[in-house]
Amino acid sequence: LKVSVTMATSHVCIRGGAKLGTTIQAPTPFIQSQLQQKRITFVAGDVKCSGYSSPFSSNIARCSIPRRRTASGLTVRADAAWQSAYNKPTAQRLVLDAGGKQIILETGEIGRQANGAIMATCGDTMLYTTACCAAGTMGDGSFVPLTVNYQERFSAAGKTSGGYIKREGRPRDAEVLISRLVDRPIRPMFTKGWSTETQVLQWVLSYDDAHPPEALAITAASAALLVSDIPFEKAVVGVRVGLVDGRYVVNPSSRQMAGSSLDLVVAGTRDAILMIEGYCEFLTEEQMLGAVEAGHTAIASMCRQMEAWAAQVGRPKRQELVLLPEGLEARVEQLVGGQLRQVYSASTSKEERSAAEEAARKVVESVLVTETFGGAVPTPLQLALALKAVKSKVMREVVLELGKRMDGRGLTDIRPITSRAGPLPRTHGSVLFTRGETQALCVATLGSAADAQKTDSMRTNYEESEERFYLQYFFPPSSVGEVGRAGAPGRRELGHGELAERALVPIMPAPADFPYTVRVESTITESNGSSSMASVCGGCLAMMDAGVPVLRPVAGIAMGLILEPDGRYSVLSDILGSEDALGDMDFKVAGDMDTITAFQMDIKVEGITLDIMRQALSQAREGRRHILGEMDKCSPPPRRELSKYSPRVVRTQVDPSKKGQVIGSGGRTIRQICAVSGASDITISEEGLLEIMAPSQESADAALEYVKLVTEDPPAGKIYRKRRVSGIQSFGAFVELGPGREGLLHVSEMDMQTVIDASTALAVGAEVDVMVMEASNGKISLSRRAVQMHDLGQKVPLPGEAGAAAGR
Repeated sequence: LKVSVTMATSHVCIRGGAKLGTTIQAPTPFIQSQLQQKRITFVAGDVKCSGYSSPFSSNIARCSIPRRRTASGLTVRADAAWQSAYNKPTAQRLVLDAGGKQIILETGEIGRQANGAIMATCGDTMLYTTACCAAGTMGDGSFVPLTVNYQERFSAAGKTSGGYIKREGRPRDAEVLISRLVDRPIRPMFTKGWSTETQVLQWVLSYDDAHPPEALAITAASAALLVSDIPFEKAVVGVRVGLVDGRYVVNPSSRQMAGSSLDLVVAGTRDAILMIEGYCEFLTEEQMLGAVEAGHTAIASMCRQMEAWAAQVGRPKRQELVLLPEGLEARVEQLVGGQLRQVYSASTSKEERSAAEEAARKVVESVLVTETFGGAVPTPLQLALALKAVKSKVMREVVLELGKRMDGRGLTDIRPITSRAGPLPRTHGSVLFTRGETQALCVATLGSAADAQKTDSMRTNYEESEERFYLQYFFPPSSVGEVGRAGAPGRRELGHGELAERALVPIMPAPADFPYTVRVESTITESNGSSSMASVCGGCLAMMDAGVPVLRPVAGIAMGLILEPDGRYSVLSDILGSEDALGDMDFKVAGDMDTITAFQMDIKVEGITLDIMRQALSQAREGRRHILGEMDKCSPPPRRELSKYSPRVVRTQVDPSKKGQVIGSGGRTIRQICAVSGASDITISEEGLLEIMAPSQESADAALEYVKLVTEDPPAGKIYRKRRVSGIQSFGAFVELGPGREGLLHVSEMDMQTVIDASTALAVGAEVDVMVMEASNGKISLSRRAVQMHDLGQKVPLPGEAGAAAGR
């Protein structure tokens, strides 16, 4: 037999097959050590195989499954003493108060083999979270190899996916965005040097449609890491803040959020804010700061409670850290610190800085290849880490001491901006926006309601979830001069696209004023800092070039921060990619001249205060004003009207009771109208609002005429040319005036000459010109003779007019 040990339960299981007469020999060294620690015991027992008994020594290991289990043909009996010693899993519970709502965290009952597991509950929304790490280190200490995967189960809301595949699989975009939302605030809280692969998995298992799970997911992930043996410094809590009827509401319900002008998620520790992400309808900086302050007040109290609870129920932390050898960073600074300081103090381009940094790397590697630190020669990875730390230190010193930046700008200076509308002639709207070494090619495309973005999720039905405005962001590796993966969007692309989209949503006109669906694409052609904010600027101009009547122009800017432990700090406007990587904050703000539509802040260190945020927002406002002024200089400017290649939309109201006539059996009539008129799409709502999308105004008008023909009786005297004969009878012919509508051409009205037999004058499929003589109660009388008279210039008497009978 093979004897194995289940590590999490310390129970020994028997598995595998046994030959007759086999005896289990002395236990393995591991089992012996477990025996000495009294973590397991051995009991005698009989094992039957194929009806025969095999003698065993008293070293048979206890089975981890109570009563009886059959495996590989063996029956193992558990002793009564083991069953009596079995401890039923029980949950350790913590109840938190979050804005008047209870959040319950439980551990110890579910997921006991994970390093940490939490069941988080708010109302009837329940989120199961696990935190696990690999057995050994995999990284070099330069980053935390962390992955967060969040999933919403349809069964949580009592639903099944509306798609062909019913099993949850590839993460939906919304789930990827929440995974990023969880990852960003917890990543800075891992102990420095932690380089073991770490995975946080989250599943929404119950959803009540009243308590959104996004902020709860941040708290649950932090709690799972806090009670685990993974080195995690402090509790992190996430809350959502809304602005309802002029007051801030912490963790508002879904119904409250529907009436809120602010959607803000704040995450932080008991001492500081780590992340904010929010979208609003033109709020001021002070309103936003008030929401952040309200959120952090609730966060601090919950963090203290979570840390006290984790100290009681959590595991001792592991100490497998990857740190630089002592003295290595100081030695690297001695070698190349002055050289880097000279480069970072001068006005240089990205290529020049890269060349200088590459030269510094070669100096470090050539000199330190024979020197030892901590008894060993440093590895290339350790040298790279030390050089990165020195670059960060030098850059920060130059900013704090000299007020200068890598490219020679001052702290509040914005890079040169140019923009050009219409670079792509056949698109509905396009703009090339360039800010320094960051460039975005943005395209706006107009469509019908059928082009709206639809999603299938736990929260909404596929038919109900329509987005009439959406932005898609593309970041090819060529934008930074690299070779990389191309294909489906990554997490970063989805996150940047969502931020830019939410920044532009408030400037979209109401559907009644502009009935188009608008899709904006932003392709980053160059990148050196804040390409998402370039997408906001370029996207706004592209919408204007497509003729979208935006409520007001908006722009975006990325702010940075250098914050030292002694309290010194500098706020940077329009940061470079290197300033983002080596600095302490990435704060993106979008809005108009004075108010905000979207903002996102990630902090790498604790210590940011409301005063620092206030200064950053003030600088961001001045930066936006400058950028909007430069956007106004776009040359050539946006056309601000529909392109000749844009589709045309016509709307009309029809009697809801006639909706079925317009659609026809299985959609037959509406498809025929599209076919004969050239319209690309016709939709009709339950209330009878009909929308026609066509490639030209002529096509749209033709489709509208056909719709009116179906829903209304045509006026007497109206002429229809080249209409098809659909049937012949002895008394006349039926003529198809349009999809879903026919009229009768009586034999007496077929010609100015007398016609005795209709079949001698017309045939099925023939085209004729006819005039409406009378229409009532859905029946239409036609005349070919009247058209002949009309074409000869003769007066055509209509029924009810004086002399009509004489004219006939």
